[in-house]
Amino acid sequence: MKTCYHCGDDCDNKPIKFDEKDFCCNGCKTVYEIFSSNNLTSYYEIENAPGATPNEVQGKYDFLENENIVERLLEFEDERTHVVNLYIPHIHCSSCIWILENLNKLRPDIVGSQVNFPKKTVRVTYHTENFGLKELVLLLTSIGYEPYISLDDYQEGEKKADRSLIYKLGWSGFAFGNVMFLSFPEYFEVNEFWLEQYKHLFRWLMFAFSVPVVFYAAQSYFVSAYKGLRSGLLNIDVPIALGILVLFIRSTIEILFDWGSGFFDSLTGLVFFLLVGKFFQQKTYTYLSFERDYKSYFPIAVTKVVAGEKEENVPIYEVDRGDRLLIRNEELIPVDGILLSDTCFVDYSFVTGEADPVEKKSGDKIYAGGKQIGGVMSMEVLKSVEQSYLTQLWGNKAFEKDKENQYQNLTDAISKRFTVAILLIALVATTYWIFTDSSLALNVFTAVLIIACPCAIALSAPFTLGNLLHIFGKKKFYLKNASVIERLADIDTIIFDKTGTITTNTKSIISYEGEPLSGSEQKYLKSTLRASNHPLSRALYNILQEHDIQTPDAYQEYVGKGIAAVYDHTEIKVGSASFVGKKVVSSSTKTSVHVSANNRYRGEYVFKNSYRDGLKSLIDSLQSNYSLALLSGDNDGEREYLELILPTDVKMRFNQKPEDKLQYIKKLQEAGCNVLMVGDGLNDAGALAQSDVGIAISENVNVFSPACDAIMDANRFDSLGKFLKVSSLGKRIIKWSFVLSFIYNLVGLSFAVTGRLSPVVAAILMPLSSISIVVFTTVMTNWVSRRL
Repeated sequence: MKTCYHCGDDCDNKPIKFDEKDFCCNGCKTVYEIFSSNNLTSYYEIENAPGATPNEVQGKYDFLENENIVERLLEFEDERTHVVNLYIPHIHCSSCIWILENLNKLRPDIVGSQVNFPKKTVRVTYHTENFGLKELVLLLTSIGYEPYISLDDYQEGEKKADRSLIYKLGWSGFAFGNVMFLSFPEYFEVNEFWLEQYKHLFRWLMFAFSVPVVFYAAQSYFVSAYKGLRSGLLNIDVPIALGILVLFIRSTIEILFDWGSGFFDSLTGLVFFLLVGKFFQQKTYTYLSFERDYKSYFPIAVTKVVAGEKEENVPIYEVDRGDRLLIRNEELIPVDGILLSDTCFVDYSFVTGEADPVEKKSGDKIYAGGKQIGGVMSMEVLKSVEQSYLTQLWGNKAFEKDKENQYQNLTDAISKRFTVAILLIALVATTYWIFTDSSLALNVFTAVLIIACPCAIALSAPFTLGNLLHIFGKKKFYLKNASVIERLADIDTIIFDKTGTITTNTKSIISYEGEPLSGSEQKYLKSTLRASNHPLSRALYNILQEHDIQTPDAYQEYVGKGIAAVYDHTEIKVGSASFVGKKVVSSSTKTSVHVSANNRYRGEYVFKNSYRDGLKSLIDSLQSNYSLALLSGDNDGEREYLELILPTDVKMRFNQKPEDKLQYIKKLQEAGCNVLMVGDGLNDAGALAQSDVGIAISENVNVFSPACDAIMDANRFDSLGKFLKVSSLGKRIIKWSFVLSFIYNLVGLSFAVTGRLSPVVAAILMPLSSISIVVFTTVMTNWVSRRL
């Protein structure tokens, strides 16, 4: 079988010939051509010369000109941009990934593309002015990546499971059992005539059972080792493959020259237990899958309109087809639907990367992932929440923070040096035993190569953090990814927002001071507040009398200032005193929302804030270990009360604009502080993004801020200190599991180099080390999490 010139893989099918070289796939051939010419575009022009795409291939995809079919295949669609996820069976290696993620260099209409290698899919975003789905498919086909398109597959969403490991495990177990039975006479040195007469047949039967074990069941170890060596890397599969190969060659030589029965029992047992370990790890990873569903990413509620125009908040995963939803300003559209309002503007930057709002009119289809801009809109749900579509939003590269994963770096560094050290130990130990007792030399060499394994070290961090991620989610503290826990453990400074964070809008006492509002003004005020997600707006909206809701002719919300809306030539402004045009701004220290109609100041709604239960106890538990600060966009009217419940060393700053909060955090970071920001998710988006960890408090609103690292249910606010403590203990668990891994390797190697450990026992112990780490981290993380 020929080997690919570029990536080193076997050419399973007929190799692709180019420039007198063999390539396993079009990706490798293309990358070779591109680097030869240093021009991806010129390559595409050559490939797409007249006649490059046969007419029968073009005709094959004429059905993609049917709008109904295209609509079923697209993930997202508007007048200018389409997004599609295509299954590409021919994705083979890193070359394929490189080609498919650089499609925009082949065709400017393609905005971007992202490959999911395990699922063999590519998600492509493209402009539709001069380009369509058919042209995209033909482009992919012309470069050797013809997609597999089946509407049935798109509806089911499932691809056939890979059962190759099951088959390999089954064969190696079958062979191991039979080889053990055939080896019994030699184990017990039975000298009966017929056993002695047929011992050569038994040995060759053992050889026959072992050949598929080595060249089929253990194939992945040899392939991985070969790829690593070709790339100049010594991965962990190198010593394993070497050990298997040495056992097989030595055993074959022994039966050829009638020196003995060889080590076929150890060989088949070794591969069987290695595959058992791999199977267990695969199942464990599946069980602790870190690809969480939408309930983990979107714990917040959505406003559902029920009979009699009554509004109620429901969990997002209870939304069904036909439901009517109310989407306010800055809220995320959670599902695909039909617009019922006259018009609205939707920001699809989370989906397409383009921030220009798109105007939609009544009857238009709107897609999950868009953000409603300005006013309030009503929609009818077309289908329930799609997990695969929503879960990618939070992890969008545009919102990632440039934070190092310290444990991953440590694990990588250990793994790189581990294999070199093990090979050296194996060679030194084998050399010693060749001169001391040559009968043990092979056993020592193989046992050392098998027993030592960095897998336990590599598993420590992901399983500890992954299990904590799962536990935190069950306790209504939802993290973007596992690395957030690492950063939480290193926090030394905590900053709280006030309104909507340490205060709750469900218990506020609100009174009105000023000129009475007319009936129409009250109706317009209620309608204006309906579209806002600011905590004070929501509180005020809930206490105002029911009125016929009016749709504003114009609506604009100014972050940190207020809202302006126009109804039938009446302009309503609600917000700060200066925003609504109050000429004499008093030095009042009350928390107020001011109102004006047609630029005439009418009065203010005064809020007596209600602070969250458990605030004082939370602050008391944090003050000894963290530096605390309070930043508020409100005035200092409640400073005296806050000074009573907060420790004297808590820094308090009032009248802070969103940019002021961001700069404050930036200065702390420049001074070497690791900052946690706790805010309401909308007005604090900049501060949440700047901080090392940003937590948005969720209280019956559907404001999704991709800038935050975590979303906490408001009812769990008083448990913040406990979550931080458990995160710190999680860091200790990782260190403990590192120590246990090193102890296991030291003890195992001490037995192996002294000749007291057979290869088959080493093969049993090797997966047990990984299993023990998984059990240890799971038990310990569950134990430390009891305090939650």
